[in-house]
Order: sequence, then structure tokens, then C-alpha cells
Amino acid sequence: MPAEPTRRWILILGAVVAIGPLSIDMYLPGLPTLQRHFGSDAHAAQMSLALFFAGLALGQLVYGPVSDRYGRRAPLLAGLAIYIAATLGCAFAPSMPALIGLRFLQALGGCAGVVMTRAMVRDRFEPQDMARILSLLLLVIGVAPILAPLLGSVVLQAAGWQAIFVVQAMFGLLCLAAVARFIEETHTPPPGASLSFGSALRGYAHLLRHRRFMGYALAGGTAQGGMFAYISVSAFVFIEVYGLSPNGYAAVFGANAFGLIGAAQLNRWLLKRYPAQNVLRAALAVYFAGGLVLLGAALSGAGGLSGILLPLWLCITSLGFTFPNSVAAAMAPFGDRAGAASGLLGTLQFVIAGGTAAIVGDWYDGSALPMAAVIALCGLGSNLLLHGVVRSR
Repeated sequence: MPAEPTRRWILILGAVVAIGPLSIDMYLPGLPTLQRHFGSDAHAAQMSLALFFAGLALGQLVYGPVSDRYGRRAPLLAGLAIYIAATLGCAFAPSMPALIGLRFLQALGGCAGVVMTRAMVRDRFEPQDMARILSLLLLVIGVAPILAPLLGSVVLQAAGWQAIFVVQAMFGLLCLAAVARFIEETHTPPPGASLSFGSALRGYAHLLRHRRFMGYALAGGTAQGGMFAYISVSAFVFIEVYGLSPNGYAAVFGANAFGLIGAAQLNRWLLKRYPAQNVLRAALAVYFAGGLVLLGAALSGAGGLSGILLPLWLCITSLGFTFPNSVAAAMAPFGDRAGAASGLLGTLQFVIAGGTAAIVGDWYDGSALPMAAVIALCGLGSNLLLHGVVRSR
């Protein structure tokens, strides 16, 4: 087994991946202020968020083949530099259209960390150990969604919306300096390796035809889509429907996040005893069971708020097992093309997440039912994909 990574290596890569959630969640409290500042409507303000997601999805398709050809370190440094420049541009954007465009560039730079981190872990570790390291990374990454909204609110009140982007740029600069100083190259391209648009397309076509990769990637992405459905409407459900205060909602959000982080750490222990695929199957079964109970509670009203909170916590917590194990299982056959596999995996996940968020938003009717229905459907879909696509290959 390869040497255990140092705490510094884990901390730096975790911080680099946390750029994504930090750039999303820290920004949310400032959306109404941005709308007033530029005299735009709510749709334009939301577009700045939607284009960020689009940049995250598309950028990963570029970084994957590039990192297989030129190594992981140089594209990561380049992506972080783009992120810093675009983020500072956001702070001084003269109009909402300019801000929307810069947010897209910000995402194109920031998503380099997502691709490179998964690829670097695959470069150094075999699949079973890769799942353990990804679980450890979740301990660092998972803190960002918990603290980012609070940090954004504090910065917004103290110094205005522009300061949010200045703080993000400073964080990106720290990540750039840490990567440049402490993170070594993990992938040496084979002699004669070339990169062209055609070769990248052929590589992705091969991945799309690979049943194991697609089965694990889609199963994990569909399960994760349920979490994005929860994030999209949970504030409305718990504050408007069940009457929680903003602080009460923050406590619910934090409890679910800590459940996910705790499960990821338990996953590390389980992987010493069981194959990652077995843990994944069990976790997805629990996710589906929790989704069915959640749907039943939403339909019947049984248990009131507790009837929603407990199965929801079970579903979100189970993702601490599904995320690292599905990623490791999907990327297992592609040690020589870990960059492309990581890029396509991330794009598929964001496309599914965007779809589930859009569906639950369209279905929302002032009750918990749409959220519960989408989560239950994601639980069903992830299990069907795992057993149908992967096991029939």
C-alpha cells in the first residue's frame, strides 16, 4: 500500500477543492444586495449563479485531457491563477452582465482543483485506498458549506458585497502559494503523448461506452443529485412550511453536514474490512429506504417536522459513503487516464445536480413533498443504475 499522505497534502488539496463550495455558498447572502446595486431583477442575479455552475461543468471536460498530457501541477496552477484574476474582476465588475461573465470565468478556473485532486489521488493510490483518502478529504471539504454562508453574511455586513470576492481571491492566492510550494507532480505523461481535440473526444467516447465507469459515475451522481434538490428548497421548506427560524434552519443544515462528514470518516474504517463496492451498495440501499420514509412522511404528515428531519438526515448522511466509493470505483480502470475520467465524472455529476435542482424548483408547491419526491426518485435511480448498468456489464 502506498505511504499515507501527509496532513499537509490532504489539507492543501482539500482547501483547493473547497474553492467551489466557498465560491457558491459565501456568495448567496449577497445576491439581494447585488440585485439592488446593479438595478437588475432577481433573474439576472440568479444567472450569475447558474453560469457559475455551467463553468464548473464545462471546465472539467477541458482540464481532464490537458492534465493527462501535461501533468497535474501546471494545469492546477493555471486554473488557480485564472480563478484569482476572475474573482478580483468580480469585485470591480461595472455591470451585472460583466459580473455574470466573470463568474463563468471564475468557475472555469476554480474547477481545476476538483479535477486535479481526484486525479492526483488516483495517481498515488489504488481504488480501495483512493476511497479512503477521498473520505479523509471530505473532512476538509465538508467544512466549507457549513461556514461559507456565515462568513459571507459577516463580510457582507462589515464591508459590502465586493469584499466577498476579495476574500475569495485571497483564499485562492493562499491555495496557489501552497500548491506551488508543497504539492509535487503525481503524473508523468508517457513519451510521445499528444493532445488534440479529436483525441480528447475519442477518449471521452471510450469512457461513455464503458459500463463500469458510467454505472458508478451515474449512480453516485444521481444520489448526489438528491442533495442538491435538498439544498435548493430546504430553506423554503423548513422556514416557510415548518416555521423554523433562520438559526434553526442553520442548525438543521449543520446537523446534516456533520452527518455526511462523520459517515465519510466511518467509511475509512469500513474500507479496511470491506470492498468499496460492497459499502456503496449498502449505502445506496439505505439512501433509498430513507427516501421512501421521507416521501411517506411528506405525503401523510406523519411525525410532523421530526418525520421529515430524521429520514432526511439518514439520506444526506449516507452520501458520506456513496461519494468517495462511487468515485473510486468509477475511476479504478483508468489509472493512465485519471484526468479525463475525473473531468467527465465531475461534469456528469454537475449536470445531474443541475437537473434535480431545476426539477425540485419547478415542482415546489409550498410543501415538503417535491423535495421528498425528488430525493426518493434519486434513491431509486441510483440503485437501478448500480445494479442494472454496472452488474450487467
